[in-house]
Amino acid sequence: MQGPILVFDSGIGGLSVLNEIRRTLPARDYCYLFDNARLPYGELKEDELISGCVALVAEAASQIKASLVVIACNTASTLVLPALRAALAIPVVGVVPAIKPAAQSSQSGIIGLIATPGTVRRSYTHDLVAKFASHCQVHMFGSSELVVMAEAKMAGQPVNMTDLSQILAPVREAQVDVLVLGCTHFPLLAAEFAQVLGDGVMLLDSGKAIASRVAHLLEGQGEHECQSPNSMKAWYTTPSISGGLSASLHAYGFTEVRRFKS
Repeated sequence: MQGPILVFDSGIGGLSVLNEIRRTLPARDYCYLFDNARLPYGELKEDELISGCVALVAEAASQIKASLVVIACNTASTLVLPALRAALAIPVVGVVPAIKPAAQSSQSGIIGLIATPGTVRRSYTHDLVAKFASHCQVHMFGSSELVVMAEAKMAGQPVNMTDLSQILAPVREAQVDVLVLGCTHFPLLAAEFAQVLGDGVMLLDSGKAIASRVAHLLEGQGEHECQSPNSMKAWYTTPSISGGLSASLHAYGFTEVRRFKS
């Protein structure tokens, strides 16, 4: 068996990507590192985000002798991939908002992207729209509140549907028929999104595409030798996490949940 797969995000949003990778590669070892001390990434300055992510991920990858790194964060992926790939000798996979499949799936030609404010304003995102959805009317919506809401849900708190409905009101008004979930936190709220937006809006994220890419890069490394992961580790960067979040992570399947130490 080769080294673990390191999945990185600012918070617990990357678990939506890890879910898909585990379904595709159930025999691998995994380490999930979340930089919750600096959450949300959409509010950070670009140079601060890049330097912090590169140092943190490179150190964690070295500690566990990772075979591959997944940056399961749209905001980080738009900025840190070149610097991280230069620092590591193993494959690094990023997350790309599902603009292309959204444009292909839309019947009305009116699609939406909901992401953190940082992802919405970056040229990387606008370049994706220009390349793959120039024939569509594309509405972009930025929200950091949804990140906090997803984190709270994972910690066992109920989702405030009134607040969610208010946040998603501009999406309803835009009358999109496909909505791209451009932050990995947002698929964790997919059921609540569907409740607010109704059956007429298709929700798309990049989880399956990322899992397929990871499987391709690791092909032939013994990914089918056993039926379940040998180890599941979750590391965080704050001094501690809530009991609710710790319980949720253990219930998810992590056998080690602790603060990351460099």
